[in-house]
Amino acid sequence: MITRLRLKNFKAWQDSGDIRLAPLTVLFGTNSAGKTSIPQLLLLLKQTAESSDRQRALQLGDGRTLIDAGTYDDAVHNHDVNLPLEAEMDWTLGETLTISDPLKKTRHDGDALSFCVTIHADKRHQPVVQEFTYTLSHKGSATLDLRMQRKDNSKKFDLTSTQYDLVRHTGRAWPLPEPVRFYGFPDEATAYYQNTAFAADLVLQLERMLRSLFYVGPLREYPKRLYLWSGEIPDHVGIKGDRAIEAVLAAGDRAFNWKHKQKTKPLAELVAERLRSMGLIREFQVKALGEHRKEYEVLVRTSSKLPLVKLTDVGFGVSQVLPVIVECFYVPRRSIVIFEQPEIHLHPRVQAELADLFVDAIRARENAVPRESQFIIESHSEHFLRRLQRRIADEGLSKNDAALYFVHTEGERARIEELKVDDYGNIQNWPAGFFGDEMGDLVARTEAQARRMAKQGKQP
Repeated sequence: MITRLRLKNFKAWQDSGDIRLAPLTVLFGTNSAGKTSIPQLLLLLKQTAESSDRQRALQLGDGRTLIDAGTYDDAVHNHDVNLPLEAEMDWTLGETLTISDPLKKTRHDGDALSFCVTIHADKRHQPVVQEFTYTLSHKGSATLDLRMQRKDNSKKFDLTSTQYDLVRHTGRAWPLPEPVRFYGFPDEATAYYQNTAFAADLVLQLERMLRSLFYVGPLREYPKRLYLWSGEIPDHVGIKGDRAIEAVLAAGDRAFNWKHKQKTKPLAELVAERLRSMGLIREFQVKALGEHRKEYEVLVRTSSKLPLVKLTDVGFGVSQVLPVIVECFYVPRRSIVIFEQPEIHLHPRVQAELADLFVDAIRARENAVPRESQFIIESHSEHFLRRLQRRIADEGLSKNDAALYFVHTEGERARIEELKVDDYGNIQNWPAGFFGDEMGDLVARTEAQARRMAKQGKQP
């Protein structure tokens, strides 16, 4: 789980400051304020790690990637290519990582990692790494660090550590070449030293964390009359949710619950139950057209007195919320899922129920093992927020498990402020009028009614 994020000189952000991330992190804010850029930075790092080009510091994107940030000029704050892009993040490992020094016979243990990187533009305005640092820690205290830094403006780098004695092989002290992507040590980092084999472990942990990131966008696929599944197991429902039905079928006998000793349920049953609780349908089935066929149809019943119909023949909301429900439970354990406006096209009541879905999902268990999933959500829904406040008040959601933010703009800079929620769910620093002025509208309507009735000679 990512516990801290900071970005500098990325799009609207000159400096976000430290952003605490919880199992459930929700970003509210005005349009074009910069809230989308926060998860976009994570997706930018992910797509770079998955790029086949090992020499490219950042894969800024194209039509085939998760996001397209344009050029370095587009991505950097105020389009000032003289500014460096900087990113910092902390995350938990879920297990203890042990680094042993084969020369001194010492060991460095940690259950969390930090990574920070500084990227500049070269003469061609292409991103290049200036420096990056890994820090291993245990219970908040650093136990090991490893830094790679550019020498002046050359293409040569130094490798340093403040807590580990790096020992070179005898001979000339050759500098290191440029790193791999924005985070990887070149082969020379281990070839030139006697005790730096652990560098590969640090890189592996960062790549593992980035691989655990998944994204579901706001524009999800229209329902289909037929779905094809040949037995392939998708890693998640897809950016547009187009693989949600495949995921339900691929889940097989995986069983879930979110309370100790609660009866476990297969994913298809869990999805049907959640859709019923949201008031969208009464029955949900994924049915093969025949034995040993790869064509499937999704049938739903909206009322006990109505027949089963195909998903295409009911309201659009069901097909929009279905991938969200499936993704919450289908992704691998310890996944980090980014949802952009999951409430889109949903009735206000369903938007509120969606908050309960995420509350259950962060404490979900699979075969009695906590899933430890993390969700980063961008939302505009007042109903979603109000339900989270209610769950904090009735102790269904711990304040430590939720991080709620408001993003806004001051001048040319984005600002983020964590909402101060008390034990009873009250927000003490919510900006006035963000969700509209309900009381003001009521007063204005009453006054308008009085004026019109007066003109008509009626008593208000």
